[in-house]
Amino acid sequence: MNPLLAKLQPYPFEKLRALIAGNTPPAHLAPITLQIGEPKHPTPALVKEALAGALDGLASYPLTAGTPALRQAIAAWLSRRYGIAPLDPEKQVLPVNGTREALFAFAQTVIEPRPQARVVCPNPFYQIYEGAALLAGATPVYGEPQSWAGVQLLYACSPANPSGHVMDLGQWRRLFELAERHGFVIASDECYSEIYFDRPPLGALQAAHQLGRGYERLVVFSSLSKRSNAPGMRSGYVAGDAELISQFLRYRTYHGSAMSLAVQAASIAAWRDEKHVEENRRLYAQKFDRVLPLVKTPLAAERPDGGFYVWLRTPNDDAEFARRLHAQYNVLVLPGSYLARTVRGVNPGANHVRIALVPSLAECVEAMERIARYAASL
Repeated sequence: MNPLLAKLQPYPFEKLRALIAGNTPPAHLAPITLQIGEPKHPTPALVKEALAGALDGLASYPLTAGTPALRQAIAAWLSRRYGIAPLDPEKQVLPVNGTREALFAFAQTVIEPRPQARVVCPNPFYQIYEGAALLAGATPVYGEPQSWAGVQLLYACSPANPSGHVMDLGQWRRLFELAERHGFVIASDECYSEIYFDRPPLGALQAAHQLGRGYERLVVFSSLSKRSNAPGMRSGYVAGDAELISQFLRYRTYHGSAMSLAVQAASIAAWRDEKHVEENRRLYAQKFDRVLPLVKTPLAAERPDGGFYVWLRTPNDDAEFARRLHAQYNVLVLPGSYLARTVRGVNPGANHVRIALVPSLAECVEAMERIARYAASL
């Protein structure tokens, strides 16, 4: 058995299931689940129609590199969205089966396993970054390291999960300069980039373009899961540095990660259409408009720059808050400390819970009203 598996920590949702295992929520309150970021808005009809119309593709083995048409559609979308020169769809774009598996596999591609190998993750963070680092034989570092020695890979996430913070141009400039100075690769997770309220989040490729830089040591990841409410399609992309893309394709050819031709056809339809994305943003904005005014003292929350999470400040221990909220009001939220690691005695997710505004508007409002009633009783 691979001994590195023993280093993996339980996933946040496993810990949550254990936390509430003894609860018996009141039967008269319908359960409302806000703990997981699984989009619930309808998948657009144009995507489903394209998928159904391409089912003959199930009879063929797809290429790992994807079809030229899909790579071109992704490259064209990146150019429109970020105002950058079109990427070479043959060398700088690669379809992937959602960002989760690609973010994990990318570390296995770029990490040179040696004792001092390190991978920098945000803190709080998406736990795939940590697992990818550990199974590649590297040590995860949470937040900015005190020393950059041995860092081979850095995961960035903007808009961030769970806070919704968006990196600005100054932050990207500093990160690019650090990568150049210390020789590490930047993997930018941008899966929430199309859910925003005031202005489109700055992307890593866009930042590099505005700073007059190339894409050396930079790759970005995104998908249709959040943008197009199609998490079950497992369709996304990685784009950027042509050499890194080439090596990642080589790895994935052996890994067996090829996207179905039917899913590729549906993905092309999704990347070419923006109307459904605009409607998606409108629905999320409506939820935040209704929910945030219900957040009363002793709770605290702000509208994020992007994404669909409320990062709610709790007046007591976040795990106890989540456990009792479920037990008394039948609402499930995720303790913030489960999304972070303690560094120098501080867990930056402590006394927060992550609330995914993915159910219907009515359920989100009802859930926040219950949360407010519970908090008022503390």
